[in-house]
Amino acid sequence: MSRSLILPFASLAALVAAAAMPGSAHAQTMGYEGVDAAGGNASEPAPYSPGRSGKRQGKGGKRIDIAPYIEVDQIVTAQITPGDEVLTYTQLAAGVDAAITGRNNGASVSVRYERQIGWGGNSRDGDAISGIARGYATVLPGLTLEAGGLATRANIDNGGFGLGRASDNARTDVYSVYGGPSFATRAGDLNLNANYRAGYTKVDQSNSYDTLPGNLNLDVFDESVVQLADVEAGFAPGTLLPVGIGAAGSFYQEDVSNLDQRARDMQARALVTVPLGRTLQAVGAIGYEDVEISSRDAVRDANGVPVIGSDGRYVTDKSAPRVLAYDVDGLLWDVAVMWRPSRRTSLSAHVGRRYGSTSFGGTLSYAPNDRSQLSVSVYDNIAGFGGQLNRFIDALPDDFDAVRDPVSGDLNGCVASLEGSNCFSGALGSLRSSVFRARGVAGSYSVNIAGLNAGVGVGYDRRKFIGARGTVLESANGVIDETYWLAAYVSGQLGRDAGWTANAYANWLSTNDAVFGDGASYGGSASYYRLLTQRLRASLAVAIDGTSRDVPGIDDIWTASALAGLRYHF
Repeated sequence: MSRSLILPFASLAALVAAAAMPGSAHAQTMGYEGVDAAGGNASEPAPYSPGRSGKRQGKGGKRIDIAPYIEVDQIVTAQITPGDEVLTYTQLAAGVDAAITGRNNGASVSVRYERQIGWGGNSRDGDAISGIARGYATVLPGLTLEAGGLATRANIDNGGFGLGRASDNARTDVYSVYGGPSFATRAGDLNLNANYRAGYTKVDQSNSYDTLPGNLNLDVFDESVVQLADVEAGFAPGTLLPVGIGAAGSFYQEDVSNLDQRARDMQARALVTVPLGRTLQAVGAIGYEDVEISSRDAVRDANGVPVIGSDGRYVTDKSAPRVLAYDVDGLLWDVAVMWRPSRRTSLSAHVGRRYGSTSFGGTLSYAPNDRSQLSVSVYDNIAGFGGQLNRFIDALPDDFDAVRDPVSGDLNGCVASLEGSNCFSGALGSLRSSVFRARGVAGSYSVNIAGLNAGVGVGYDRRKFIGARGTVLESANGVIDETYWLAAYVSGQLGRDAGWTANAYANWLSTNDAVFGDGASYGGSASYYRLLTQRLRASLAVAIDGTSRDVPGIDDIWTASALAGLRYHF
């Protein structure tokens, strides 16, 4: 296994052990908006909390399901257009799916390692790891640790992701992990909350930059470190005053390795919570923000041309001064309402001034019964690729089943769960290295009825990139990438010993960057499996995938694949 695979594999696997620790309350989520309105009590709706996902609390009892497996598959892939090449592979895989639930902890983990052995001169050997993990553990009363991670593969397409397999030439590996503590306590009527998160994201682009039209270089994201902290203190309505009052502050910083970019977001604000009824309340906030984005320039040769390293990324000039690309400070304000008529329905919406302009967002959670749920979120933030991916991972529930392509084993962009926001496809939009302001909406619906498990996620993500003038990133300044995405899955049983699955995805990328143009990727797959013994399972699967580029001279690519395999569960 290569060194690039060892770190993410160890990070994801370690979450299984961490989640088994004792604990009691679920920690808060990661994200700039992670500061609550002050207070709240059991008879009133939960306080307004934009960006919080409302994850499951411990339900009592303990459940530990750990299912390791090994697998051998024979795969045939045929290009439909523009060529007719047929490739054959033997795929060896090992993985584990685990779920841990207790009164004070919970986690779900799915990790898979694959070794692909090609038959024939054009079939390449290779290995890959994919996985997703999310969990929490309370180590002391009021002190909770959270962690999560994602390892996935995708194709670079015009600077964005197409989660298809139509071409392996631009295969890219993405690894992201995060974790940190949350603390909540009470001093008399005063509620105190504090959170800290640290995250790391790495993109291994292999030779993907060589595949762009005319060998034009795209500054693909490399790695970043994210740190976030927030603290809040406040009194609930009806304690010190008829209204709730509080104060909160937060700090966000992302350091991107490409050209030493740094995004820093600091804010402090006072909050007032006004009850408007048993199920409705309003929150007002006013304060101060300071947001800066800066970077360095690339090394330039004697002709002033930026130098590109062996990895296809610009070489940073460490001796160059840091240049500001974005600098906003001053007054911020926010007005929000939250409606919670029952434990199954929650709606919040807010509008205010952030980043020097109007900002709005909100969340909707609706679970009409124990077999279905709907989740919608609207967001607005500033981040790099790594910080945005950490936010989406943290918003996932901790009780889920991974949804994988039955042929490739890749994650399909959503997890199967009846809790919270289920998809991370929105984070896998443009892969430019530049920091951006992201606005978008993501929604998911899932249902589990009579053995039929199905779900769909849809979303829209708009990223406006920010680059410093006088540097190579100036060419990205003002570029807008818009991604529309869809991911769906359905599975069912055929008696006691057999079952089936079907998946579909679609991603459309629109950009005002005239060099790279628009693009799209789409595909679907289906599989059938049958238990041969209690632990041995046979599978058949088929898939079709396609990519298209709105660039002259670039043909659409369509491939079809088929798999026959055996899996042994320990």
